Amino acid sequence: MFKCINTIICYYMSALSLPRTIENEINALVKGGYFRSKDSFIEESVKYMLVSRGDLKINAAVEMYRSGDVSLARAAEVAGMSIFEFKEVLKTRGITMVVEAPSKEEINSQIKRMEDAR
Repeated sequence: MFKCINTIICYYMSALSLPRTIENEINALVKGGYFRSKDSFIEESVKYMLVSRGDLKINAAVEMYRSGDVSLARAAEVAGMSIFEFKEVLKTRGITMVVEAPSKEEINSQIKRMEDAR
């Protein structure tokens, strides 16, 4: 059984429908032993596309961040950038960054716990 390494890739593979000619070519490569399965062929193809087209990785990271699926740090990691570089990408695209901070009550509670611990 194919072990899914990347959940995003695996999600799309499960819903993928290919033209018959491409299906035949993939099946021939699997049958010839070049790939373990159709899924492994597709996963390797997608990884190659993302590596060779860095813009796609950045675009994916931007969309994942914009939709709230990942944090800023994780989006930067997906894009292959530092957080500072990724912030610049967001800025040039006019995407506002969400900075989550604890509420005033949470901060006061933390301060009180620290004072009590002394």
